[in-house]
Amino acid sequence: MLKVLAIIWKDTLLRFTGLMDWLFFLILPVVFTVTLAGGTGQSGDNRVRLAVVDQARTSLSQDLLAALESSQAVRPDVMTLQQAETQFSQRTVSAALIIPPEFDLDHMEQGGVQLELRQQPNNMNAMVAQRAVQSVIGRVSSAADIARSSVERAEQIQPFADAAEKQAYFDAALAQANTSLAAAPVRVTQLIGSTKDSIEYDPQGNSSAGQLITWVFIPLIGISSMFAFERQQGTLRRLLVTPTRESTYLLGTIAGQVLTALVQMTLLVLVGIFIMKVNWGSQPLALAVVLLSSALAAAALGTTLGTFVKSEGQASGLSIMLGMVMALMGGCWYPLELFPVAVQKAVQVLPTTWAMRGLLGIVLHGQGLEAILPSAGVLLAFAAVFFTVGVWRFRFRS
Repeated sequence: MLKVLAIIWKDTLLRFTGLMDWLFFLILPVVFTVTLAGGTGQSGDNRVRLAVVDQARTSLSQDLLAALESSQAVRPDVMTLQQAETQFSQRTVSAALIIPPEFDLDHMEQGGVQLELRQQPNNMNAMVAQRAVQSVIGRVSSAADIARSSVERAEQIQPFADAAEKQAYFDAALAQANTSLAAAPVRVTQLIGSTKDSIEYDPQGNSSAGQLITWVFIPLIGISSMFAFERQQGTLRRLLVTPTRESTYLLGTIAGQVLTALVQMTLLVLVGIFIMKVNWGSQPLALAVVLLSSALAAAALGTTLGTFVKSEGQASGLSIMLGMVMALMGGCWYPLELFPVAVQKAVQVLPTTWAMRGLLGIVLHGQGLEAILPSAGVLLAFAAVFFTVGVWRFRFRS
């Protein structure tokens, strides 16, 4: 046991010798996970983002903002003019609405006010924003016309003492007009229909699970390069002429990499829980079984590959290539439902397919241990086959 622990400690020190090792162990996986998910969490608001600059800051402009906020098509984001111009020029917003300082009662009485709506050319979201703004302006204008008519009628009965009293009366009338319009009976009912997507996809859940498998499978398959390096340097032959058994060396090397992978998986799961808001904690036992099974399957593949390659460089190249291809075809980057049916059937031979199936069952459906046992069983079968071939080949080549 002491020899096994010594081998694990030696391999751990060799793996984390510099900053680049930590970069690939945790930093890049986190960056890719967050980036591919499109952010750190879903807001649940799929409305078109509309930059709004309120230069008037009057009751009328606040009424317009409130109407935009209740819109089902746009989500107003109030900012300064400079911020809006910067984001519009960088094309991070599709449209920007500028409410001028003249958006008040006095200018309405003088003949109306013009709002400025800037739109990105040939942009569907900008067209949606335009229609939404036009609809909202129509509703706000109706309430404003009612309030203005009320002010004119009140002024005919008794002139206002000053502009402040007139404005206060207008604000009260505008609020009353909005209340009355809101209480008016609905003449036409709008029904928003939706069709359930046949492809179940959650950006945070898929990205967290997919990147976890991708960044852990590649280093585990990279066990092959460790075997090739030891063989090239002659250290493996010198080690095996000592009282150290082949089984001890294999156990120490594989166990060390699997333990490191489990630590990495745990860290990425915690990132998913606290940063991505992914529901990893619903079934901890099932999650532990899938993670362990996945790590063993990948380590077994690396062990087998290490007995076939001739050099460390060859092993590293094949490890990266196999890891990337299996991640892509196994649904780690894109849902398997996007692939042709023939491809979906063919990729059943890949351990990444079953690892993703088990993880997505947990994170998307809250499946427990019993439901994920088939996926874990297939992964353990992969591990048993590859370990058998790898150990037999290792004895042959060592």
